[in-house]
Amino acid sequence: MALSGVEKHAWWKESVIYQIYPASFQDSNGDGWGDIPGITSRLDYLKDLGIDIVWVSPIYKSPQADMGYDISDYKDIDHRYGTLEDVDRLIQELKRREMKLMMDLVVNHTSNEHAWFLESKASKSSPKRDWYIWKPPKSFAADDTPEPPNNWSQILGEANSAWTYSEETKEFYLSLFTPEQPDLNWENPEVREAVVDVMKFWMDRGACGFRMDVINLISKVQTFPDADPVLGPDHKYHPGHAFYVNGPKLHEYLEELNQKVLRQYDSITVGEMPGVNDIDEIIRTVGSHNKELRMIFIFDLVDIDNVPGKVRMTLQPWSPKKLKQIISKWQRSMIERDGWNSVFVENHDNPRSVSRYCDDSDDFRDKGSKLLSLMETTLGGTLYVYQGEEIGMRNLARSWDPSEYKDIESINFWKKCQDLYPGNDAKLEEGRAILHAKARDHARYPMQWSAHENAGFCSKEAKPWMRINEDYTTINAEVQMTASEEGELSVWQFWQRGLRNRKVHKDAFVYGDYQELDSDSEDIFAYVRSGEEGSKWLIVLNWTGKRVKWSWNQDIIVEAWVASTYTKGKPEKPTTGTITLEAWEGILGKCK
Repeated sequence: MALSGVEKHAWWKESVIYQIYPASFQDSNGDGWGDIPGITSRLDYLKDLGIDIVWVSPIYKSPQADMGYDISDYKDIDHRYGTLEDVDRLIQELKRREMKLMMDLVVNHTSNEHAWFLESKASKSSPKRDWYIWKPPKSFAADDTPEPPNNWSQILGEANSAWTYSEETKEFYLSLFTPEQPDLNWENPEVREAVVDVMKFWMDRGACGFRMDVINLISKVQTFPDADPVLGPDHKYHPGHAFYVNGPKLHEYLEELNQKVLRQYDSITVGEMPGVNDIDEIIRTVGSHNKELRMIFIFDLVDIDNVPGKVRMTLQPWSPKKLKQIISKWQRSMIERDGWNSVFVENHDNPRSVSRYCDDSDDFRDKGSKLLSLMETTLGGTLYVYQGEEIGMRNLARSWDPSEYKDIESINFWKKCQDLYPGNDAKLEEGRAILHAKARDHARYPMQWSAHENAGFCSKEAKPWMRINEDYTTINAEVQMTASEEGELSVWQFWQRGLRNRKVHKDAFVYGDYQELDSDSEDIFAYVRSGEEGSKWLIVLNWTGKRVKWSWNQDIIVEAWVASTYTKGKPEKPTTGTITLEAWEGILGKCK
């Protein structure tokens, strides 16, 4: 029997989670690199915004081949970020503010400098040899170059093989993301026990749970067959998703982690699970009666502009109608199937939402940012806010040269473009357009705290690890927190009010029913949220850069319009008949 009423309520469902990309959040010691004391220094800012849980991207010891997602010691902190004692103080200061810390668990792979891997690669007879996935060459080229075991491509560089050759033992190891990130062999029970040990270490230290990085890739089809050549004849390697996304033992492994760790604590978990959108498969993981994870990140929305069947660094047109279909599908599915949603439009692996889904021009950046805020704060599920989203940070300027991009995926992508299309200006320009639209760098440049030099991220004497976006003098937290424009809230103030309203009316916005209106409209995204305590709300979003008139079914009786992305107070719009919405305007109505 499905749970109902207060039985459904849980702290992790109502919490608002703020993701911090630590290298870019706040530098405290003048080295141009964000750190843990810097995070601690900004906790009052997050508390004032309305945040309950801070999720910090990996801060473990790491060579930083993939910005910390290549971990060389799960129980120590990278010196760039601080120390374990700094983490303890962060947890204490969070608790003092009635907030929590969520760690980022990266256990599909380790760093190639982790002690486990160093022992594994040393010898075929090493006790940790089968902690990783080793295979002999499939064949040898005419020049005796060893060929990888299959044709799988690297996820962060599809021109390269997902296998890396090791001269020590003349075998390949699987490294789906980069050669510096060898995949762990989850078929080995010793590996699973080591992961359990890591999880208990952090839970006992005071973490409230985990964001679980690419957790649905941990089980591979053990025959390791070739992938279909979907990228075309000009590519030697192709995505092997069919053989490691939600692999044959995924649910067995997740149930084991739940039984041995997660159910022993009152924890929160969210699984990063790219490449899966089958509702039955997802409910196996997040259904209220299943014993795996609390929720997952569903990628349909952030994959909306990907070419189907291709890699992430591609572009295709999309429509507001498609966006509505995706959101409504998952809002209804989780209600009907007794699962739980995560609500997000940004993270460290995606471009800025206002640039992607709205209009990030100076004329409409603030309007689009507030439109997205109104949508996110009124959708059902656990809400995730990414650093800088609350002030409407946007993509890097088009004037940036590809050589200035820092992320390994961007570097590999641009190298591929240059290798494949030397002298082809049209193709290279297409590559630049994809970088500008999709690069992960857009989410990773330093946080814009103020109009002071280096945007308040680090001292003026320091050199930031990554160039600051030039618009920081006008787009920053300080100016938005103190904004007093006549008749309009800043993006930060709008987010603050939206998060407060979400908590006050959680029966509708977090737990309530969801019904989309006018699903055929190409311009308007409208829906009703209804709570069991009787509250009812109409949300209307104009997803265009033009003025639009809209009428609705008069069975929905609007008592009053209470918020607009254009006004500080209540918008003056008719409560019956037809309303006019300005470009990128969203409004919230209280219904009878």
